[in-house]
Formats: sequence, structure tokens, C-alpha cells
Amino acid sequence: METIDNHPQFSIIDKHKADITKLIYAGFGIRFFAYIIDLLIVWSVNSIIIRPLIRLLNIESAKLWIEMLSAENILTSIIFFLYFILMTKYFRATLGKMIFGLSVESLNGKPLSNGQIIFREFIGRYISMAVFGLPYLVVAFTKRHQGVHDLFADTSVIKNRFQSLYSALEHQEEANES
Repeated sequence: METIDNHPQFSIIDKHKADITKLIYAGFGIRFFAYIIDLLIVWSVNSIIIRPLIRLLNIESAKLWIEMLSAENILTSIIFFLYFILMTKYFRATLGKMIFGLSVESLNGKPLSNGQIIFREFIGRYISMAVFGLPYLVVAFTKRHQGVHDLFADTSVIKNRFQSLYSALEHQEEANES
């Protein structure tokens, strides 16, 4: 009787695991361009809706103690984080990722949890932006091309066309752990 470890599919995966990993996970370049598209979308929403709304309500000069806590900064930040949180929750990808055929996947083999989404898209992004975006560069150097926000949430971004290969790789890792 053939065991799961002796299955031909898994022996191929074992032999070429490093190459398969490079193939499945989205690297820095493609993720960078997806992020630029996302920033353009968020900027457009803020320019078309939030800034005119602020002018209409005449709260342009409203702020809490310092300029950084102005009404405009608070509202544009809310739009930024809501965009990433809601798109990831409902579609597992932002519009930028969708254009490039990418999606966010949980590395535990289960659907993304609300906690993972909040950690990835709010806490992780906030920390990454607080240090001028430098933690995003980690994507270029980690095995699964994870950014700091991915490491916090135990997620990564994969290329959708390799979804079945990703599932097989995750299934093999689960089998090896048992």
C-alpha cells in the first residue's frame, strides 16, 4: 500500500520545493506595483469624496491638538485602512492584487480570520508605514516573500494561477507534520 510520503506528487514537490516556493509566492516587484495601484485608488477616493466633503462641512482647519490629527488626515487614514481591511476580508485581495492575479492566503491552511486581517491590514501596515515603509522591503528577502505585516498575521500573497500547487504544498507540509 502506498503511503502519502511515497506518492509521486509529493516526491516531486520535495525535490523542487525551493523553486516551487519562488513560483507560488508573489515577489516584491509585483506586490510593489499592486500596492501603487491601491494607493492610486485610495488617493482617488480621498480626492473625489473626502476632500470635497471636508470643504463642504467647512472643517478644513479642524484638528485635535496637532496638525497630524486634522480632520482630513484622520478621514483619509480611515479610508486607507478600511480599503485594505474590507477588500482583503471580502475578496482576499485588493484591486491592485486582483489586476495582477494575486491573493492573500493564510499559512495555517484555513480561511483568513478577522484577527489575521486586522493584524495584517491595520496593525502591520501601520507599523510598516511608521518607519517609512522600510519593513515592506522584507518581502524581497523572506522565503515566502512575506512582509512584516504578513509575518504578524501568518499570511502571504500567492499567484492565483498556482492556487492548486499552493494547496498541494500546504497539504504535504501538513502531512509531514503529522
